[in-house]
Amino acid sequence: MKKIVVQEGGARLDAYLHQQLPDLSRTMIQKMLEEETILVNGKKQKPSYRIGENDEIEIKEIKPKETHLKPQSIPLEILYEDNDIVVVNKPKGMVVHPGNGNPEGTLVNAVLSYCKDSLSGIGGEIRPRNCT
Repeated sequence: MKKIVVQEGGARLDAYLHQQLPDLSRTMIQKMLEEETILVNGKKQKPSYRIGENDEIEIKEIKPKETHLKPQSIPLEILYEDNDIVVVNKPKGMVVHPGNGNPEGTLVNAVLSYCKDSLSGIGGEIRPRNCT
């Protein structure tokens, strides 16, 4: 667990935390506030809460969750690949992310298949990366 003691108050809680923890998006911070993995003085607060001097912010460590996406063997045109990135020529009309109406057959499904077990925890979920 990480603790932050506010030195100067007045800012919105979500904006202050994004400044203190730039690796977390404001959306992720707002989700963590809702799920009570971030507490202020031991209590749940809204993202719009105005922090005060000496407020104590507790941030619980979150463990990545397994994604429920299904890898699918869909042909990909790989333009470039190294240990850090894969550049794909996405076909016109191919949906990028699964969602309502498009649960599969997406670029994400294809990348999951291509990358196999090379995944990384980003934003609290296991996601595709480093496919070599």
